[in-house]
Amino acid sequence: MESRKTEATPLDLTLPRKGLLERLFKLSLHGTTVRTELLAGLTTFITMAYIIFVNPNIMADAGIDHGAAFVATCIAAALGCLLMGLYANWPVGLAPGMGLNAFFTYTVVGTMGYSWETALGAVFVSGGIFMVLTLSRIREWLLNSIPVSLRYAMGAGVGLFLGLIGLKTAGIVVDSPATLIKLGSLREPGPLLAAICFLMIAVLSYHRVFGAILISIIAVTLAGWGLGLVHYNGIFSMPPSLAPTWMAMDLAGVFNVSMISVVLAFLFVHMFDTAGTLMGVAQRAGLVREDGRIENLSRALKADSASSVFGAMVGVPPVTSYVESASGVAAGGRTGLTAVTVGVLFVAAMFFAPLAGMIPAYATAGALIYVAMLMMGGMAHIDWDEATDSIPAIVTAIMMPLTFSVADGIALGFITYVVLKAGTGRHREISISLWVLCAIFIAKFVFL
Repeated sequence: MESRKTEATPLDLTLPRKGLLERLFKLSLHGTTVRTELLAGLTTFITMAYIIFVNPNIMADAGIDHGAAFVATCIAAALGCLLMGLYANWPVGLAPGMGLNAFFTYTVVGTMGYSWETALGAVFVSGGIFMVLTLSRIREWLLNSIPVSLRYAMGAGVGLFLGLIGLKTAGIVVDSPATLIKLGSLREPGPLLAAICFLMIAVLSYHRVFGAILISIIAVTLAGWGLGLVHYNGIFSMPPSLAPTWMAMDLAGVFNVSMISVVLAFLFVHMFDTAGTLMGVAQRAGLVREDGRIENLSRALKADSASSVFGAMVGVPPVTSYVESASGVAAGGRTGLTAVTVGVLFVAAMFFAPLAGMIPAYATAGALIYVAMLMMGGMAHIDWDEATDSIPAIVTAIMMPLTFSVADGIALGFITYVVLKAGTGRHREISISLWVLCAIFIAKFVFL
């Protein structure tokens, strides 16, 4: 009898811990373990950790304090991941969106001349609208009313825009009075190291090397240090102050007619990017039921939209679900414990501010160019044999970098789609929402 009691004791001690995680994340139901989820979370974090170096550099170009932008990036990402994991129980990591951050800095602030506080206000409003849409059936109506070709084109166009910014930041592409743009000098260390970083990421990613982007950024930074281009400032420190960006958004400045296209651009790109990412991850994570419904999709969308609102409060562009989460799913992640792990690691990353401050612009530019290439992949899903679909898609994607504006690219693409469909007798393919948006965009170009 005593031996039986002794054998049972270890089981009794472990039950409370397993019970807590089981209740929160339903690990056994999803066929996973705590160890697998933790490793999956580490995998996802390493594949998306480049954002803690890239985003502060982009935000600094908008006039935001680099240290505050670094902390805001980590906090916003951590909050998004924790919300996704604990509320939706999805293995998805979130952080400020690539492309959206470039639109924030180089279009809304740089080209249109708004303050970064007003731009944060636009992020807050668009996030709030996304939340309202998520809570209603309007979201599904709006998602279904936008043509598939334009959805893919928006993602690809943001990629082209991001790539142009990366090339410009690196000095690989420079301005020219005669030809508008031209190739920069590859004999200079900055452009050369940026090109090496991009090629290194591409090669390592092809060979499925774990953390290819992060490894390449650090390697090029070390090369710059060896050449005397980077100065060592340490690795660890207490996090910088968040005060410069905390609740700094200017909501009053958003209520301007010219800001409508900015809010809509943030909303559309964020909404369609999130929907595509979540649906893709759901397939890989086995979250699609036999009847075709996706488990907790509504909760995942709510977590994503709420994260953007919180992100604007701390001082970052729209926070969105990252497609890099697929790496964690491939490593076995199936529940929200994976996302929670990513969130905890983003909190820990706040103590690496000196390292983030050392990362040069040419190193992050290489990452921007590579991510841009990945975002272009959506164009493969467009029906190239149907001109009334392909031409508006091309206009949308090409005009974003050429006008240096995501909002203008979307507007021109939507107008082209409506005109082509109506002019070719296919007006039945134009939804009511498209007619309304087309009218708004035309009014914007005519009166603003």
